[in-house]
Amino acid sequence: MHMVYSVAVAGASGYAGGEVLRLLTQHPEFTIGAVTAHSRAGTLLGEHHPHLRVLAQRELLATTPETLAGHDIVILALPHGASGNIAAQLPQSTLVVDLGADHRLENADDWKKYYGTEHAGTWTYGMPELLTTYKNTSDKQREALIGATRIAVPGCNVTAVTLGLQPAVNAGLIDTATLNAVLAVGYSGAGKSLQPHLLASEGLGTATPYAVGGTHRHIPEIKQNLIRAGATECALSFTPVLVPMSRGILATMTAAPQNLDSEFTHQELNELWSAAYDNEPFVEVLPQGTWPTTKATLGANTAHIQVTFDQTAQKIVVITALDNLVKGTAGAAIQSINIALGLPETLGLTTQGIAP
Repeated sequence: MHMVYSVAVAGASGYAGGEVLRLLTQHPEFTIGAVTAHSRAGTLLGEHHPHLRVLAQRELLATTPETLAGHDIVILALPHGASGNIAAQLPQSTLVVDLGADHRLENADDWKKYYGTEHAGTWTYGMPELLTTYKNTSDKQREALIGATRIAVPGCNVTAVTLGLQPAVNAGLIDTATLNAVLAVGYSGAGKSLQPHLLASEGLGTATPYAVGGTHRHIPEIKQNLIRAGATECALSFTPVLVPMSRGILATMTAAPQNLDSEFTHQELNELWSAAYDNEPFVEVLPQGTWPTTKATLGANTAHIQVTFDQTAQKIVVITALDNLVKGTAGAAIQSINIALGLPETLGLTTQGIAP
């Protein structure tokens, strides 16, 4: 029997909410129900997302459990700290997917340190490709998503760094106490809030680092993932940099080999990363000589990866590109929902980017 699932989206006026709605309109098994907002409730969706023409006349309703209840799926695209209370009032039988950070971390102390409030609990982690040698398993996170009714979608920066580094971590190839990541990040990753440093007049023509020196909230999540992938300890220097593009992440990671006398050819490393993502529909290790660019991933639910060995510095260098709003957020949500419901994982998603 063919079944169409009803989906409600809370926080629909924001970038993440708008992107998940764009993907939902292309999904053959989903129908869009309530779309909600907080301060923008009562306005039309088209005022905030004029590109979503088929939904432009939808009125944004207030974000309440009563409005969201009665749907098969509820996607929460809310500010950090706002999802826990809403989710706790929804039926356990409803598939609830959190695009925010509330339910990603396993350690309540990490949550309190980086977010400053009480932890709302840990949900099934929505990164199907995550390697999970953690707790004596040798599978990927995909298996844990089957039948899940509460899913926490990873952070966008987290996805870029985790996918880039985990093959080396899982293979015991690198010293995980020496990790360094510098990310060029598009402005949509900062959300839609009106802040002076996010204005075009401030952002165009400049690159601006933020959350420097171990303060970025994605750090404990990245470390959690790499420990799942096999690291016994993890020290990460993480520096994100806002660059003048609307969306996209280009993450450059470096790490010292576990054996300092080791040397690797580009081909050896490329083959190891390729084997780690063999048969993964949304992670592509590029051919030798081709380097990831954010432009090639725009609008697609893909991560592009390349790796090499810097013989002078004796460091492995990995570069990942992805669209922070698709593979980094909304696409990962749809991918995880498909798995949870037993639908084809790729349904409603594309690997084709947008150009020029």
